[in-house]
Amino acid sequence: MATGIERNRELRRRRKRRTKMALYKRKLAHANNTEKDVLARKIRKMTPGAETILANLKLATRG
Repeated sequence: MATGIERNRELRRRRKRRTKMALYKRKLAHANNTEKDVLARKIRKMTPGAETILANLKLATRG
């Protein structure tokens, strides 16, 4: 049996993604190329709209 209402779970996932993206953006500011590749991979894994986000961050050609 699932816990909670689907809408609440969806909102919780969205909030979690927002906090993770803020953390990743802070890390990207000081990252070298290898770390940027790792962060790009994590962003792709985290969200379905990753390619748009990576393009905005100028990481679309990585990984």
